[in-house]
Amino acid sequence: MIESKKRAGIFFILAFILAIAAGYLVYEKVKELNAELGGMTEIYVAKDEILPRVPLKESQLSVMEIPNKFVTDSHITDFSKVENRVSVVPLSKGDIITESMIKPVSNLRDENHRLVSINRKENVQFDQVIDVLDRVDIIVSSDEETHTFLTDVPVVYSDASEDDFSGIAVELSTENAERLIHQQNYAEYIRILKANVGKAKPMEKENKELKEEEQVKNEEASNKEASNEKETKDGAMEKNKKDGEKKNKEKE
Repeated sequence: MIESKKRAGIFFILAFILAIAAGYLVYEKVKELNAELGGMTEIYVAKDEILPRVPLKESQLSVMEIPNKFVTDSHITDFSKVENRVSVVPLSKGDIITESMIKPVSNLRDENHRLVSINRKENVQFDQVIDVLDRVDIIVSSDEETHTFLTDVPVVYSDASEDDFSGIAVELSTENAERLIHQQNYAEYIRILKANVGKAKPMEKENKELKEEEQVKNEEASNKEASNEKETKDGAMEKNKKDGEKKNKEKE
């Protein structure tokens, strides 16, 4: 009986020693893996479903920790990279948000306006470096004439640096966007001048010009229609007169 107790005690001690050894080995292995992974970093994920084209808010997001080894430049680790951005794809709860999924919120003042880029080329000249929020006049030249094509156009984007300036993007109504693109394709020379800053409502001026142009076209169409009606009426009267004279001659 005593011998059995001794054996049981020896086995218990050996098991305890082996458990300590196994725990130590596991601890060392986990420590080694953590060293390889480089710790943990918090990244942003969708807290709930997020529709595309909706400005992202901090309340819509949550954070998840992943090993540093798997963190890439595309992961969002700072809310400032998400602020004033929208997702271009629908997001489900728990989806990891990456740089390729988001884009800046459009800063157009009207949903019917469009951005048109104007890049510096051989036939496109900028008199000065243009910055965001500046306004410009667009001068167009052809064989026949040189004229001011658009005035006081707001600049929404500028590709300018200390050493280089390659172009701008301007905000225009859909009608003027189409007209400007046509001039970019077919005008011989385009010159961009920085306009006076501080004008309150440049788009009102643009819309007024469009309305005046449309009014002139409508008046011309009305005058042309009235002229056609008059010619038709005069022709009918002349025909009736000739028919009457012919009948009178036949009676005689």
